[in-house]
Amino acid sequence: MRGAAALPSLVGMTGMDTRDTDLKKELNATLQARGELGAEYESALVDSFLEKVDQRIDGAVERRLRRHLAEQQMTATRGARSPRATDSFGERFGFGIVSLVLAVPLSAIGAGTAHLPGLIVAWAGIVGVNAVQAARTNPGLFGRRRRPSGNDDWDD
Repeated sequence: MRGAAALPSLVGMTGMDTRDTDLKKELNATLQARGELGAEYESALVDSFLEKVDQRIDGAVERRLRRHLAEQQMTATRGARSPRATDSFGERFGFGIVSLVLAVPLSAIGAGTAHLPGLIVAWAGIVGVNAVQAARTNPGLFGRRRRPSGNDDWDD
């Protein structure tokens, strides 16, 4: 099969893996038919094989396109942000409950050891932890508001 060595590889032409058994079988059958039928049928055999390769490529491109469109639709449905495991209502609700439950003993410890300053420090810590959690689950919550661009009374 001297002619098979001269043909470009299937990977180089189509980007498909040569381990694709169906195309490999088709190529072998085409080469055997060429050997049996002779050079006068070579053009028809090559055209037939290339048509099968084109169909295979079209199918792969169509699958990729459908997958890409489905991903775009999912992204558009979800909004501009991607879903995160930390953005669920259950986690926020659970964090709030745990924060309130832990606030009671922390308040007692702070007030018992350092009186009013200890109570203030305990509650400052509780508020700080909740603020960090809120900022983490809602980006831009504490961000600056931007003024509309243009000339207005605020610009000097």
